[in-house]
Amino acid sequence: MSSARLLPGAPVAEQVLSEVAASVVQLRAAGVTPALATVLVGDDDASAGYIRIKQRQAAELGFVSPHVHLPASASQADLHAVLADLNADKSVHGVLVQYPVPGHLDYDRALAELDPDKDVDGMHPVNMGRLALGLPGPLPCTPAGIEALLAFHGVPVAGREVVILGRGATLGRPLAMLLAQKRPTANAAVTVVHTGVADWPRYTRRAEILVAAAGVPGIVRPEHVRPGAVVVGGGVRYEGRRLLPDVDESCAQVAGAITPRVGGVGPTTVAMLFRNAVRAAWRQCGLA
Repeated sequence: MSSARLLPGAPVAEQVLSEVAASVVQLRAAGVTPALATVLVGDDDASAGYIRIKQRQAAELGFVSPHVHLPASASQADLHAVLADLNADKSVHGVLVQYPVPGHLDYDRALAELDPDKDVDGMHPVNMGRLALGLPGPLPCTPAGIEALLAFHGVPVAGREVVILGRGATLGRPLAMLLAQKRPTANAAVTVVHTGVADWPRYTRRAEILVAAAGVPGIVRPEHVRPGAVVVGGGVRYEGRRLLPDVDESCAQVAGAITPRVGGVGPTTVAMLFRNAVRAAWRQCGLA
């Protein structure tokens, strides 16, 4: 029997996307049509589906969404040439390169070729540096979504002990930097631990807020959670189309509040991508 309060991501995403839509209306009134370009390499069905979802959401929000589809045989130089064209196109304000790319391509090298001000994922090395220094710029979407989710649901973060299980470049490390910054919705004491630490549960059991970001299905169980803690499931793995979260559902018996197995962090991640995109349009048009 679950006793924990659920922290769904859908109402957070709805609020953020409503703000994005209002911002798009203002841009259009100023004569600017925000454009989010998507780039897909190869014919992976799941990746193509994710692109369609993002394009549909872009259209609903008032963006235009030009799309470039390269064959699976495309070279690294082919991908870089596409990104160079999008960098130079002043009508395009944000660019999303769908991950993963075919195995012979280097996604990180391609990302480094992108104009950091058009990076809607917030993962360009320049933007990670901006985050580390507390400078303005697009934020990594999943970490920003988690901060927004906690704030929306009234979970106090400032001064509390946050433990992040996982040190990945897309979630664990940037989230630690984000939640340690001096802001009302952050300003926490943050510890990053990982599965290479023999006694990692010693750290998670003391957390007032525990974020699972390891990408290991079911790794966080009730005995790893401090009674009454807030538990956020950020890490997932997919087997086919089946989503396998880091946090076992039985943790709801111990936690005070917990994200749902489906519909927790995911919707907020997508919302933050569009927030990055509309802010990029404002900056590039000199209206911010």
